[in-house]
Amino acid sequence: MNIVTLITTEELGKRICYSPRYIRRQLVDYKLIEGVHYTRPFGGKKILFVWERIQDELNLGLSPIPMAAGGICHG
Repeated sequence: MNIVTLITTEELGKRICYSPRYIRRQLVDYKLIEGVHYTRPFGGKKILFVWERIQDELNLGLSPIPMAAGGICHG
């Protein structure tokens, strides 16, 4: 069973360093998809974000890059 962490717009803003207003106006429905990244419980106005899906989205393309001398570049 997968555990899902639901967080509010304010909590998401603190975690990703964006204002809740920016998240609601610029990210919801443009970058974040309802049913994938967030849900509106009981068909209401309140939005709850799925933190694990947001984390997955933020980590895309950020895998470490191996360096010739044996080190790792984190992008």
